[in-house]
Amino acid sequence: MIALLLTLSAADYATQIAPLLHAKCAGCHRPGEVAPFPLLTYTDAKSHAAEIAKVVERNIMPPWKAVEGDFAGSRALTAKEKELIVDWAKAGAPRGNPAKEPAPPVFKTGWQLGEPDIVLEMPVAFEVPAGGNDLYQCFVIPVAVAGYVKAWEFQPGARDTVHHSLFFTDGSRTARKRAADTGTYSCFGVPGFLPSGSLGGWSPGFAPFQSPAGTASRIQPGHDLVMQIHYHPSGKPEKDRSRIGLYLTKDPPPKRIVDIALVSKAIDIAPGDAAYKVTDYFTIPIDVDVVGLIPHAHYICKRMIGWATLPNGKKRTLIRIDDWDFNWQEQYYYRQPMRLPAGTKVEMEFIYDNSAANPRNPSNPPKRVEWGPDATDEMAGLHIQAIPVRMEELPELGRALWGKIMRALGGFIPTTR
Repeated sequence: MIALLLTLSAADYATQIAPLLHAKCAGCHRPGEVAPFPLLTYTDAKSHAAEIAKVVERNIMPPWKAVEGDFAGSRALTAKEKELIVDWAKAGAPRGNPAKEPAPPVFKTGWQLGEPDIVLEMPVAFEVPAGGNDLYQCFVIPVAVAGYVKAWEFQPGARDTVHHSLFFTDGSRTARKRAADTGTYSCFGVPGFLPSGSLGGWSPGFAPFQSPAGTASRIQPGHDLVMQIHYHPSGKPEKDRSRIGLYLTKDPPPKRIVDIALVSKAIDIAPGDAAYKVTDYFTIPIDVDVVGLIPHAHYICKRMIGWATLPNGKKRTLIRIDDWDFNWQEQYYYRQPMRLPAGTKVEMEFIYDNSAANPRNPSNPPKRVEWGPDATDEMAGLHIQAIPVRMEELPELGRALWGKIMRALGGFIPTTR
């Protein structure tokens, strides 16, 4: 009787579970993508029902770490949606009426925004072993055109193993020297040079990126595009030759995205310290529209929060992540820009767990962790992507940000009369 009641009251695949799986999971759980099995049909879902319920209940899947912030492309499930999936699995994964099942999503092949103006491809194919640790590799691609990137689309060459990718521009040729004759070098954490600019990043299920209206990223001849790729071995040897298509305009954009970086290098975490905290802040001198956020830390960071205190004292949460996972980095873009008036103070707080109880701690037993770019080091950064409301005030914002950098370095800031 109890089993019958559960079956009658539980959600069914046709009307409630299928729409969730198609919307939140199918972008990765489909043939040729990084997920280990597809979730497009009832047969797919039923055969993995217990596994799905387990990872959903533990907040492991879908991989979306922000618990506050209204971001575009969110894969987060609500508490009610999680409950539906778990109850459905416990009830034996009932199908419901097959006639009511939505058709599986169809994913477009080829360039989704049409033929790019230029395609930049890895210089050589990279061989990814069948097993072992994850790899972080940088590929240096010369740029021979000038213009402004208004949109881009990344096409991984080996979708089963490419976990995510970040894209930087380098005018110093430092990356080129590091790559030497091979065109590539190992680069966990940071790319190993001070980027001239950034195009953003890609992860499975990510749609082609289109820059906010009125903005674009500059590229120029003589610079290099550096493609940093995180590879997760798939269980079989892979060869990857990924590429990125750029959509350009020759006209300088009327607006510019400014990176307001909240960072801390005050990281020296003793073994066993389960609640080490670092903070940073900045007061924005002009009105800005915040369009996105890029958080960054390594393995033992557990919690991060960014917030804004308006001049009237009201607080707004920019982002909150309670279970940071380095292997699931995201770049978060708001559905609608968040207007912050002049005088707003933006702050961040990162908390680290360097105890043996942290399952993501790469050291067992725990070791002292300091700031640095390596796998066993840590970092703390919350990059706020903001557009000045009035572009003529951009120099004022630039001076304030330069002052923040100089104060962090202990440098002297000259005054003008």
